[in-house]
Amino acid sequence: MLARRFTIVCLMIMLFGMGLSVLVAEKSRLGTVQRGTMTACDITNPISCAIPFAR
Repeated sequence: MLARRFTIVCLMIMLFGMGLSVLVAEKSRLGTVQRGTMTACDITNPISCAIPFAR
């Protein structure tokens, strides 16, 4: 009986942790997408192939 309760509690904590990790990953993923831009690299124009975040 005690082992069954322990298993249920562990599964509930695992689901809560997975849900929290999804929220954290979603926030960090959106921040990366908003800061960076994807541009096509034109071979005839080498300036367009420069790394946009190089300082």
